[in-house]
Amino acid sequence: MGLLSDPNRRKALTSLLTRLNTPICVVCYLAGIAWFMGLAFEPFTLRTYMSENAMGSTMVEERFPAGERALATAREFAAHKRKVGGMPVEWLVKTMQARGLEVFTQSFTRTLPFPDENKERYMVRGTNIYGILRAPRAPRTEALVLSAPCSPDNSNNQAVGLLLGLAQYFRSQIYWAKDIIFLVNEHDLIGMQAWLEGYHHTNITGMDYTPLQGRAGSIQAALSLELSSDVITSLDLVLEGLNGQLPNLDLANLFHAFCQKIGVLCTIQGKLQRGDWDTAEGYTHAVQTMMLMVLKQASGRPWGDHGLFLRYHIEAASVRGINSFRQYKTDATTIGRLLEGMFRKLNNLLERLHQSYFFYLMPSLTHFVSIGYYMPAFGLLATILLLRALDLWVQLGTPAQVTEDGAGEVEPVSINNQGVLSVLTPVVISHLTGVALYTLPVLSQETAVEHFPVSETEAVVLTAIAIYTAGLALPHNTHRFISGEGTEQGWRVLKLVALLYLAVLLGCTALINFSLGFILAITLVPAAACVTPHMPKALTALAMVLLSPGCTLLYCVFIFQELQEAPVTLPEGWMLFLSVISQGILDHSLYGSLVYPLLALLIYPCWLLLWNILFWK
Repeated sequence: MGLLSDPNRRKALTSLLTRLNTPICVVCYLAGIAWFMGLAFEPFTLRTYMSENAMGSTMVEERFPAGERALATAREFAAHKRKVGGMPVEWLVKTMQARGLEVFTQSFTRTLPFPDENKERYMVRGTNIYGILRAPRAPRTEALVLSAPCSPDNSNNQAVGLLLGLAQYFRSQIYWAKDIIFLVNEHDLIGMQAWLEGYHHTNITGMDYTPLQGRAGSIQAALSLELSSDVITSLDLVLEGLNGQLPNLDLANLFHAFCQKIGVLCTIQGKLQRGDWDTAEGYTHAVQTMMLMVLKQASGRPWGDHGLFLRYHIEAASVRGINSFRQYKTDATTIGRLLEGMFRKLNNLLERLHQSYFFYLMPSLTHFVSIGYYMPAFGLLATILLLRALDLWVQLGTPAQVTEDGAGEVEPVSINNQGVLSVLTPVVISHLTGVALYTLPVLSQETAVEHFPVSETEAVVLTAIAIYTAGLALPHNTHRFISGEGTEQGWRVLKLVALLYLAVLLGCTALINFSLGFILAITLVPAAACVTPHMPKALTALAMVLLSPGCTLLYCVFIFQELQEAPVTLPEGWMLFLSVISQGILDHSLYGSLVYPLLALLIYPCWLLLWNILFWK
């Protein structure tokens, strides 16, 4: 404290930070990237462990015997689905009732803001069917959920068959202390969103649905099952939910523990764990796994039906069966026993899962990176913005020397109405451009379709790109609102505002969704730290465009495909980029994803402020 309270020492510290500002910023940036890349190195990570005492042991005996019967039920379900051309509602209701469940249905309708060309739907109508197994040994105040989405094609039939087989087996057991809900939802995430809103008496997305006639207790945990083959080679655990939310780490630990006990190959991000962490190949594998999780979390979209449960503070995950060319095979009976063991452990919970981590990254199922380990990487990048802001603040507080005739005169620092207007104008216009980017693509789709030979989806995406590109002309228009020319002090004040604004914005984003905040910081921090009006315009403008949020999204598309070992060409990558934009807008409208409004209303206007600084007049 003496260092900051003593004016002389404070002045010396400030002088040191301003004199070495650029070298410190370069070191912080490189250190932040190196810190993040080192997180996948196994000695720097923590081994997973079970924090919840009620689930600390897997000493339960799994006896589920009806795997073949479940597959027969799946084939019968597939036949009825083909017969009616969709969800066989009547057959499912009778089948669940025959297994002793209280069966209820829910109808829902949803009109999309524009057609979803990936799944070829616009007017969505469907029915959710769920059966409740009442707890025989408890007051029925808590519940668990096992769900299986009913896909329009022939996929996931085995998951529905296994769900019905587990329902029949669970009905014969007397040790359940929680209600168990067996849910078959239609139209994947849309149906799950309708059921969750009906169950919790909320309507936050504007969906039309019928009220639920049957209800169990407060949902403690949920598992979503995805199986499309009679035999599988491995089970993949999907954790990423809406807006980057993750379930409690103990749920992932429970899945891994039972996979180890029963002898099932388990993966995360579709990748098996390697034991040679001390080799270059092992480290590269861990980095790829962690980067896939980072990119999925940064997207903000739910990567399975479980992702919508997390909004309601329900710990949930999706278990996805993978049938590859590996020789190791697992049948339906083994998968049923694994799910039985997990539900029996969740049945023992006395309170919600809360003792383990909610913020983490996983380079493998046996190791994790906690928030205390990965936040310093972001902190090093954010420090650059604060150091640059400090440098500008010192420059603004130091009187500028004017040497017109060789004599040194001191120009007093003052901010009049003209100076305030010169800074306020680009801030307001940049955010109005962001509002246009957020609202106009959907609102103007009908007009675009009438005047151009494009579909509604293409109109929305191309309008968004047009507005985004039009922002590049912003510096040539904002100066017209300013009488006179901008001053040297004006762009410094504007950059100071932009640096502090970006630091607060990225910091808040990283607290909610670290992956999104870190990816944006990698590209935006160098642009914000280096831009000035005195740099070469053409070269700097090219660098600014390459570091813009839109190009960052394009890079992420190509990197994601490379990490999934499915590289694409430039035309294919561009089409995927357009699809990602349309899906981002749809996810915001349908489920409440915050990535699109964050980029359009906040990140993009902040980047436009930096663009204004480059072309300051």
